[in-house]
Amino acid sequence: MDDSKPRGTARLSRDGINLHDPQDFAGMHKAGRVAAEVLDMIAPFVQPGVTTAELDERCRLFIEEAGVISATIGYKGYQHATCISINHVVCHGIPGAKALRDGDILNIDVTVIVDGWYGDTSRMFVAGKVPRRAERLIQITHDALMIGIDQVKPGNTFGDIGAAIQEFCEGERCSVVRDFCGHGLGRSFHSAPNVLHYGRRGAGARLEPGMFFTIEPMVNLGRPETKILGDGWTAVTRDRSLSAQFEHSIGVTETGCEIFTLSPAGLFHPTWTA
Repeated sequence: MDDSKPRGTARLSRDGINLHDPQDFAGMHKAGRVAAEVLDMIAPFVQPGVTTAELDERCRLFIEEAGVISATIGYKGYQHATCISINHVVCHGIPGAKALRDGDILNIDVTVIVDGWYGDTSRMFVAGKVPRRAERLIQITHDALMIGIDQVKPGNTFGDIGAAIQEFCEGERCSVVRDFCGHGLGRSFHSAPNVLHYGRRGAGARLEPGMFFTIEPMVNLGRPETKILGDGWTAVTRDRSLSAQFEHSIGVTETGCEIFTLSPAGLFHPTWTA
C-alpha cells in the first residue's frame, strides 16, 4: 500500500510537504492523545517476567476498547499493535514470548487512527532497576528529542532539527542512528518529509505552519550502524550496544509548534511519576 499520497489535503509546500489547515490540529491532538494514553496505560505492566507479547496484547485490547484503529496491525503484513524494542534493538522489535529481565530497557512504539488522523508516539520503559549507563542513555535520548523540538518554528529548516540533535548526542559521546528517521503524517501514516536526526544547519526544506511530522531520534551508546534481522523488521545495533528512542508527533504553528502526543499522565519519561 502506498500511504505517502495526501488524502484530502490540497495545499503543498514548495518542497512537496502537506500543509494542513488550522482546524486539522484538533484532529491530530485527539489522535495523539489516544496514542499517548495507550503508553500511559501499559507503563505499570512493564515488569521483569512479563513477555512482550503480553504487553502488546494489553495495548491491542486498549485500542480496541477505545473504539479506534491500530495503524500497524496489517501494515505491510505486520500483525501487532506495537513495536517493542529491547536493549540493543534499535526499532521495529516484534512482540513475542521473550520475558523481560531485571534491568532491561525497552521502547514501545504505537500508532492509532482516530477519525482518519494518525497519532504516532514511542517512549522508553524500564523493567526493574535501571543500570546507570542505560539511565544515562535514556536521559540523553529524551533530551535530544526535546532539543530537536525546540528547533521547530517557521523559518528554520529540517537540517536545523537534525544538526541540533546530532551535536548534542555526539557531545555526550553517543551516536545517532542514520538508517531510520522521522516522517510526515496526518491523514496518512508516512509522507514527506523524511526527518533526519543528524545533518547541517540551514539545510533541507524550510518549516512552514501546517506541517505535521514526527521527531524520533534513535541514539546508541556505541556506533551508529544497524542491521536488519532475518524477520525483515527488527533493527539492531551492529556492535550490540544499547539503543534508546523517544518519539513525538508535532505540528508547526505560526509561532513555533504544538506536540500532539504529550502524556496525559505525565509518564513520557520512565523516571517521571504522575
